[in-house]
Amino acid sequence: MKNPLIAPLAGLLLCTLQAADRKPNFIFLIADDHRWDAMGLVQKEHGDKARYPWFETPSMDRLANGGVRFRNAFITHSICSPGRAGFLTGQYTHVNGVMDNGTHFPVDAVTHATLLRDAGYRTAYFGKWHMNDQKGPRPGFQHSASFINQGIYQDCPFEINGAMTDTKGWVDDVTTDMAIDWLKNNGAAPFSMVIGFKSPHNRRGGANLPERLRNLYEGKTTRKTPNCDIAAAYHKPLTEADKGLERGLSANSIHLDYLRHIKGIDENLGRVLDTLDALKIADDTVVVYSSDNGYYLGERGLGDKRALYEEGLRIPFLVRYPRMFPQGALVDALVINQDLAPTYLDLAGLPAQPGMHGRSFKPLAMGGKPADWRTSFLAYYRKELGDTPTCRAIRTEDAKLIVYPNHPEWTEIYDLRSDPYELHRLPADGPLGLRLAAELEKQMKAVGFTQ
Repeated sequence: MKNPLIAPLAGLLLCTLQAADRKPNFIFLIADDHRWDAMGLVQKEHGDKARYPWFETPSMDRLANGGVRFRNAFITHSICSPGRAGFLTGQYTHVNGVMDNGTHFPVDAVTHATLLRDAGYRTAYFGKWHMNDQKGPRPGFQHSASFINQGIYQDCPFEINGAMTDTKGWVDDVTTDMAIDWLKNNGAAPFSMVIGFKSPHNRRGGANLPERLRNLYEGKTTRKTPNCDIAAAYHKPLTEADKGLERGLSANSIHLDYLRHIKGIDENLGRVLDTLDALKIADDTVVVYSSDNGYYLGERGLGDKRALYEEGLRIPFLVRYPRMFPQGALVDALVINQDLAPTYLDLAGLPAQPGMHGRSFKPLAMGGKPADWRTSFLAYYRKELGDTPTCRAIRTEDAKLIVYPNHPEWTEIYDLRSDPYELHRLPADGPLGLRLAAELEKQMKAVGFTQ
């Protein structure tokens, strides 16, 4: 007589084994110029210190609440193309070759896309690539639907697998439409996809927004922070008259356009998450949301990025993988953009790639912290555009040193625990300055940086 429990138990065992063997899918959504605090849940967390406490991003909050939010995530070279190259290669830019926005990404580079593709994954790239005017299929991606250079916000031509194609609509909506269509046709097998948003880069003017967002937040105001009334170390001190002006990007109207663009990203992120649910592959998909750099909204009279203050270096970093990672977890350990590629390899069960400077954040996401996890990282910028000079920095868990070659008078040292807005420069020859200088030399040597 057959045991009636054998078949159900066998089926359950088979499902368990299949789940254990299932390779995860990957979706990386990357914005352009999205600073770390421009998210609803971060503004709530900041309480009475929030710059825009009324701002809401339900889809980003949904992603964070369903996964892990890394509260100390950083870019190591705070401009667009270098930031993106670091995510792709897991390397610092002086090694992968993309040291500025005028360089094409090397077509023969080893990236998470090339390694996953070679392991049997389907790979696809959608939206902003941003490696100067680089044309052609995106290296490592079997399918690409991307625009050249900065593109335009409305009716942007896309290059789809090498063929120029006209499109209609707001560029980030179009990018998301294409990504969702591809998902519906390719989501049954392991895949790795990148979705590159143009927003909130160069967000000035309502015409750069879809009609639904152009008047959003009308009447709302944003707040200044204490460092909006001091100058960068390499600028002249602000006068009292300067402090009364809306300098740089401290103007409220520009803040609102910036946040409107991020709201548009949030809506499209929600569409992607809804598609994963509808296809019943959400549990099997690693979703990561981040940005290619931070951004200044008037701090130190600055707009743009490049400089190595906190607002330029810190980025949003949200990761969800329901099959493995906890929900609503917060991680305060230091992570950098170079950690993405080795984490993908780790989660896909592939060997670590020699030459990558990052490391897998999988143990952090699962609630642990390796004893040898980084307590500092190197960041740098080589002058290309604007007036930000060449500089390098060491950022630890609680302090920072910024050095400007040939300008020792600009050296900046901050105790970030007591001075999060970097208002009070400490002496270079003091105990903290000497410790940070030694750590900077150590980290430069570790990655072979001599420039």
